[in-house]
Amino acid sequence: MSTREGSLEAPTRHPLDWKNPDFYDEEKFLHEAERVFDICHGCRRCVSLCTAFPTLFDLVDESSTMEVDGVAKTDYWKVVDECYLCDLCYMTKCPYVPPHPWNLDFPHTMLRGKAIKFKKGETIFRDKLLSSTDAMGKLASIPVVVQAVNASLRSRPIRKIMDSVLKIHPDRRLPHYDSAKFRSTAQPRNEFAVRDGAKTPGKVAIYATCYVNYNEPGIGHDLLKLLAHNEVPTVLVDKEACCGMPKLELGDLDAVEKLKQINVPHLAKLAREGYAILTAVPSCTLMYKQELPLMFPHDAEVQAIKEAMWDPFEYLMARNADGLLKTDFTTPLGKVAYHVPCHQRVQNIGNKTRDALQLAGAEVNMVERCSGHDGTWGVKTEFFDKSMKIGKPVFRQMSEPAPDYVSSDCAIAARQIMQGMGETAAQKEHPITLLRMAYGLE
Repeated sequence: MSTREGSLEAPTRHPLDWKNPDFYDEEKFLHEAERVFDICHGCRRCVSLCTAFPTLFDLVDESSTMEVDGVAKTDYWKVVDECYLCDLCYMTKCPYVPPHPWNLDFPHTMLRGKAIKFKKGETIFRDKLLSSTDAMGKLASIPVVVQAVNASLRSRPIRKIMDSVLKIHPDRRLPHYDSAKFRSTAQPRNEFAVRDGAKTPGKVAIYATCYVNYNEPGIGHDLLKLLAHNEVPTVLVDKEACCGMPKLELGDLDAVEKLKQINVPHLAKLAREGYAILTAVPSCTLMYKQELPLMFPHDAEVQAIKEAMWDPFEYLMARNADGLLKTDFTTPLGKVAYHVPCHQRVQNIGNKTRDALQLAGAEVNMVERCSGHDGTWGVKTEFFDKSMKIGKPVFRQMSEPAPDYVSSDCAIAARQIMQGMGETAAQKEHPITLLRMAYGLE
C-alpha cells in the first residue's frame, strides 16, 4: 500500500487536545515536532509557502547529519516563531494530513509550541499588546486620543521610538483608528420581509470585528448598504468581543476561552433564531468556522455558530443562487486586482468574492498567494523584511494588469500589497465597498 493512502480524500481536522496536561509537556512536544519535521524534511512540498519551512530545511541541511536528528532541539523554536498559522500547508499542500495514517498537522503542532512558550512566560510585552486588539481599539479610538494616536503613526521620530522600545518596524504601514466606531454608528435595517432561500437564511446578523469597529468602519457600513439594497433584514450582534484569533496566534489559549465565553451566548442565540451570521474579516470567520469548533468540539453552541457563520461573499453568492440577489449594477468597476487571503482560502468556500465582482462586471485579476503580512507577524521588526519578501510575487502579480483597484477581503493584506507595489495609480478598496460602488449606492 502506498504511503499516500487516504491522501485523495478531503482533509479532516482532529480536535485540539489543549485541555490535556500532556499538551503543555515540552519534552512530548519536542518529540512530536521531531516526527513532524522529519516528514516535512522528506517531502519539502511547502518550501515556498512561508519562512517556517525554509528555516526548518536550512537547519536540517546545515546540521552534522543533514537529517532532523542533527538539529538541536533548542532550534525548533525558531521554526515555531516563523509559523503564523495561516493553515495553507494543511489545507492546500500537505499529502499527509488526516485521514492519512501519518496524521500530520504542522500548524497545530506549531500552535502547541506557541502555547508552551506562553505558559512558560516567554511571550514578550509587544506580542501581548499587539494581540489585544479590542483593548487597543477602545483606547485608541477615544475622541481626541484618536488624533494623537493617528498622528504618532505618521511620525517618523515616534515610529523609531516604537521600533527601539516595542520592536514594531518603523516602515510598516499601520492602520489608523476611527472615533466613529462602527457599532456606535451603524443603522441596520430590519423592516424587510424575511425571504429564506434554499441555500440561505433570509435574515442576517453582523459580527463587526475589532478591525471594522475601530479601524475601517466604512467596510461595515457598506456591508449594511449591500444587505439593505437586497432587502435582507439585518441586526447587529447584541454584544461582542474580539474573536480570539490574535490570542490564538499568540498561544494564549486561556484568553481565547475567556473571549469565547463572552461571544458565544449572543451568537448562539442568533444561530438558534435562524440568522446567517456575517463577519467581514476572514480571520474572524475562520475562528468561528474552524478554530473554536476544534478547541471546543463538544460545545453544542459553538458547533451551532459554526453552521450559522458565513463569509459575506459566500452568503451573497448563495443568495444569488437562490435567485434573491439583485444584479442592477450601474457603475463599471474596470480592472480589479483581487487578492484572496489565506484565512479565506482555507475555508474551502470557493472564489465567491471574485465571482461577485465578475457578476458586477469587473475585470478581475485574481492572485492566490500569501501577501506576507499575516496578522501581527509582519508588523514586528524581526519579521518585517521577511514579510515583504514573501509578498513580492503578490506585489508583482497585482501590479501587472495596471488595475484601477487593488482589493482583498483582508484589509491588512491590501495595505501590505499597496505598500509593496509602491507608486501606483490604483486605488485600494475593499471588495464589499467595490460591490456597493457597482450598485451605485452612496
